[in-house]
Amino acid sequence: MIVKIAAFTEDERIATLKDRLAALRWRDGRETAGAVAKRVKRNLQAIVNDEAGRAIRAELGPLISENRVVKAAARPRRISPLLISKTSDGGHYGPHVDNSLMGKGANRIRTDISFTLFLSNSADYEGGELVIHTAGLTQVVKGDWGQLVLYPSTSIHEVKPVTKGERVVCVGWIESLIPDPTQRELLFDMENLRTSLRQKLDLGSAELLTLDKTMSNLVRMWSQT
Repeated sequence: MIVKIAAFTEDERIATLKDRLAALRWRDGRETAGAVAKRVKRNLQAIVNDEAGRAIRAELGPLISENRVVKAAARPRRISPLLISKTSDGGHYGPHVDNSLMGKGANRIRTDISFTLFLSNSADYEGGELVIHTAGLTQVVKGDWGQLVLYPSTSIHEVKPVTKGERVVCVGWIESLIPDPTQRELLFDMENLRTSLRQKLDLGSAELLTLDKTMSNLVRMWSQT
């Protein structure tokens, strides 16, 4: 399941984030890649363990973790530390699959869902499309400020070369309470149905109560805590 979300749209927030981005320091993105991905990764990665890096991660984190659609579609159990990448001058990230496990010790997570939050406008650069290859489908995504895309970490994906301008994004991974993607999709469909029905039916109606019960029991049945 590939889901596109408007994480934020406010001009004031965008202005603040632009200031935060301007304060970042950068390093070769290959330093954060695994052995296989390192061969196809050509971008810059922000240093996120200094004051400027911590500030922008603190700003972006809640926009992802507290987003209503992210909660409904991904059912997050844990979210990885955020990374900020910048691609320009022909930089790219060739076809690759994300590591199935990331982090160490108590911070290790299983990567069920990958996400990209766009921190630049699509009109500001040429190329740089996020291409997601799933069974029988290739989807191309090029978002604007504040747009977020969730996609399966199991998929082969790539970022096409940026031939002009600069592409800046925030990326990360989600370990879901519901590991099975088909079950997550069913719950997401039901959540969307419940949202629609709440606009038409009394909140105490038998139909909504039954739907609430069914969804709760499915989460109870399928979740891994």
